[in-house]
Amino acid sequence: MSYTALYRKFRPQQFEDVKGQEHIVTTLKNQIKADRIGHAYLFCGTRGTGKTTVAKIFAKAVNCEHPVDGSPCGECPVCKGIAAGTSMNVIEIDAASNNGVENIRQIREEVTYRPTEGKYKVYIIDEVHMLSMGAFNALLKTLEEPPSYVIFILATTEAHKIPITILSRCQRYDFHRISIDTITDRLAELMRTEHVEVEEKALRYVAKAGDGSMRDALSLLDQCIAFHLGEKLTYENVLDVLGAVDTEIFSKLLRQVLNREVTAAILTVDELVDKGRDLGQMVNDFTWYLRNLLLIQSADDMEDVLDMSADNLAALKEEAQMVQSDTLIRYIRIFSELGSQMKYASQKRILLEIAIIKLCKPQMEADYTSLEERLDDLENKLESGAFTPPSTADGVQPQRAAEPVVKPELPKAIPDDIKNVMKNWRPIISELGGLTKQFLNMAVPSLGSMGELLLVFDDANAYSYLNENKAGCVDQLKQMIADRIGKQVEIQLRMNESGHRAADTVPDLRQLINFEVEEEDF
Repeated sequence: MSYTALYRKFRPQQFEDVKGQEHIVTTLKNQIKADRIGHAYLFCGTRGTGKTTVAKIFAKAVNCEHPVDGSPCGECPVCKGIAAGTSMNVIEIDAASNNGVENIRQIREEVTYRPTEGKYKVYIIDEVHMLSMGAFNALLKTLEEPPSYVIFILATTEAHKIPITILSRCQRYDFHRISIDTITDRLAELMRTEHVEVEEKALRYVAKAGDGSMRDALSLLDQCIAFHLGEKLTYENVLDVLGAVDTEIFSKLLRQVLNREVTAAILTVDELVDKGRDLGQMVNDFTWYLRNLLLIQSADDMEDVLDMSADNLAALKEEAQMVQSDTLIRYIRIFSELGSQMKYASQKRILLEIAIIKLCKPQMEADYTSLEERLDDLENKLESGAFTPPSTADGVQPQRAAEPVVKPELPKAIPDDIKNVMKNWRPIISELGGLTKQFLNMAVPSLGSMGELLLVFDDANAYSYLNENKAGCVDQLKQMIADRIGKQVEIQLRMNESGHRAADTVPDLRQLINFEVEEEDF
């Protein structure tokens, strides 16, 4: 006999087996016991929370020959037929692939026939939000006034996509995300049944990775067991299979960032890459780790919210005292932006390394929090004696200040297309996203020797990133310029190595905009 996945093998067959949805189970059982059964139900909730499972149990319960406290007996022919999927009274429809008007018309024709056995014909329409508007309209009349022996159960993960005319005709039940404790207890129960030895810490991590979905947690656990078949399933085994990172690594990485140890932090990333860890998941988990630190700083009674062991909580409280709240918020912002960028990035490692460098070097950003961090660093260096004024360094007297640089004037003959670009410069940059927008804002736009748009950078990181990602960043900028002005413009990048600010060494074409505005106002 072929192997059956855990989530299928242990799918609840009675209301008592459903975990984490007591508010719905109790209501449905009371309706069955009091014979107050509705004609249309809407089950809403995220994936793997039990919508279809409860619908099938409900279909068995309303047709069961010997119900027990509102729950199906599971022994009568009707219950067995529904459980085996052979009953003609329970019709499951996948709206994702049967979403047309013709499919709903077929249902309207079928409801005229009474059930062959039991009391009710139950139609379970899964992913009902996928129905077309025409199909919804065709369903309206039947849904509002079905025959007395017909029950509709609509299941969806996106209730906001369902027309209000359908919602108003249904009893709505919202399925909650299942708690980590509830999933852990259920997994432990099933592992005892399967005679699989597993650490509780490993089960809790799988439950957390399930993200409120019992089905996802069971699928992940199935995967872990298969990889370490016949062995005790440990916490380290689970991390290996799922490509996850232990919180000890996060603690190590945070301390390296706080100490501005760029090389050590990059080596930590190398270590994770060598171990085959998933960098996207690592970014999400580290963001949650920083969030936990921020919560601990915000209040003293966060133990129930954080849901972690006493040892981990003590370690977090110790680290929470090492970093300021504003700094944590900056870290969380940087890694949250990074998480959205990495979903579609081909060079995830490079993006992660740039983000870590930004954490270690607040001077790369110009916001208020970064400025505070730079001042704090300077104060710490002064207090510890690590900062030496230039006048006494190596006994060398400071040189006279260099003569002021003569600021170059704007060229008199500027091509019309470059003028048009500069008139639209701010709107064009604002439409770009992520690091590209941030780094382009650091550039000084000027005119190249061949009439091209020249972007000069003081920041080496900005220049390196854009120069290495020309195919994505620069080509995207070219396309947006072409969309704005209707012409292709050549773009050249240059790193400023003059020792002075780029704005003092090349003509800044942004002054062209200011000049024209002033002239018009006059």
